[in-house]
Amino acid sequence: MTDQSTAADTRSRIVQAAARLLGELGHDGVTTRRVAEQAGVQPPAIYRLFGDKDGLLDAVAEHVLATYVAAKAAVVASAAADGTDPLEDLRTGWQAQIDFGLANPAVFRLLSDPDRGPASPAGAAGRRVLAARVHRVAQAGRLRVGEQRAVDLVHAAGTGAVLTLLASPPEARDLGVADAMLEAVLGHVLTDAPAPGDGGPAATAVAFRALVPRLDVLSGPERALLLDWLDRVVDAATGGGRR
Repeated sequence: MTDQSTAADTRSRIVQAAARLLGELGHDGVTTRRVAEQAGVQPPAIYRLFGDKDGLLDAVAEHVLATYVAAKAAVVASAAADGTDPLEDLRTGWQAQIDFGLANPAVFRLLSDPDRGPASPAGAAGRRVLAARVHRVAQAGRLRVGEQRAVDLVHAAGTGAVLTLLASPPEARDLGVADAMLEAVLGHVLTDAPAPGDGGPAATAVAFRALVPRLDVLSGPERALLLDWLDRVVDAATGGGRR
């Protein structure tokens, strides 16, 4: 076994041990001594590989989230291939996110920290999965706002719902809060199911916009100009900023 593979194995054992402790004991239960004992290493190895406890916690959060996001991406790909109703798929993704946050409170709180979350590759991958779900809703002519605005609203609402629920002890949580939050967001971003050709100007523009990247008959600058025009139609119809 090479030195590189040995270091990778040691890193993996440390991350998995810390993940178990984080899940069982929370943030304060993750100490270098406990992690070293669980992973079968000496404490200096943790500092050498991760720098400090914050570096270790970042690696743990990334590991847990990356595993979840990979599974979520597979579900989205399957839903698209099977022709699953895009709104049903979006609701499924919402519930999965709520369940993940409640099952992994310490990890969720870490990744919700504005000083940590934006730097997370797995977090960025998760937002791309959400964007793919929203894109399918747009293609179906069901969005009344731009795709990015819809993504931002769903993401913000989901994060807020989980953090609100985590602020209460499990026995006192009103899980209906998350359901109500989703319905409020969907009421803002969705049109009614349109009859063919009758989705309103915003929904029609958003649906057409979702197809523009595939219009190879147009040049790159032409597609960019068309996207700009469609964004202006959406802005005018919704009174929103260009998102």
